[in-house]
Amino acid sequence: MTKTFIGMGLLGSNFVKAMLQKGDTVHVWNRTVEKAKVLEQFGATAFDDIKDAVHLADIIHITLKDDATVDEVLASAAKGFKANVVLIDHTTTSVSGAIERTAYWKSKGYTYLHAPVFMGPANALESSGFMLVSGDQQVIAAHETMLAKMTGKLLNFGSDEGKAAGIKLSGNLFLLCITTGLSDALALAKAHNIKPAELQELFNHWNPGATAPARLKKIVDANFHEPSWELNMARKDAGLMLDAAINAGKPLAVIPAIAAELDRWIAKGHGTDDWSVIGKDNL
Repeated sequence: MTKTFIGMGLLGSNFVKAMLQKGDTVHVWNRTVEKAKVLEQFGATAFDDIKDAVHLADIIHITLKDDATVDEVLASAAKGFKANVVLIDHTTTSVSGAIERTAYWKSKGYTYLHAPVFMGPANALESSGFMLVSGDQQVIAAHETMLAKMTGKLLNFGSDEGKAAGIKLSGNLFLLCITTGLSDALALAKAHNIKPAELQELFNHWNPGATAPARLKKIVDANFHEPSWELNMARKDAGLMLDAAINAGKPLAVIPAIAAELDRWIAKGHGTDDWSVIGKDNL
């Protein structure tokens, strides 16, 4: 079986290296040709023309920037597709884009499966991390063994096309919040003349990220009348953070928006509820 991989960024190039280490035959293409040529030293075959890169492929993997890029590149590549080729797209895309591409390529006689990942370059090389799929279960069953070898765990979210894309975006949203929250924590620490290493010392012992599943369960279970941290007290602390940051000239990115949301729920009469009540309307 010949595989073609389109998109030789940090993730794609390490996926290719891992495939080659497993003995796969891999053709590669990238818009910047030099990035594809680099993989030849590891055993890949690079092509200048995307039609040449795909014309022998049974499976085509795609890791690109966005919906528009995927559509543009696949339109160019299609002129070289062999019959019954399978397109596996690891790009983070919109839900609507994943649904539309699945239907479009099916109408052309090809299989398209969206399989986004929670994997960094190191994960791609080590075949660790997580890969998500959803949609036609017969298609997934036909390729799950191959996909499982690329990652640490393959997560199947059922028969709805586009669900994997939506879950990927929700997960990435959480990652954005974590990193921006850490940036705010560093800003507040700096306002109090606390060194980053001292803040790291706290997180070396206290890992709030490990509580994320329990926090989500608390919101989903809607036990807001049994507070572990009252909304009023959370808002008081947010005020202390804002005052300290303002006085030190260290603007915060997310806390002002969070404080406004806490105020909105306090105004609705939830001040003595658990602060997680702010997620109630999203259930």
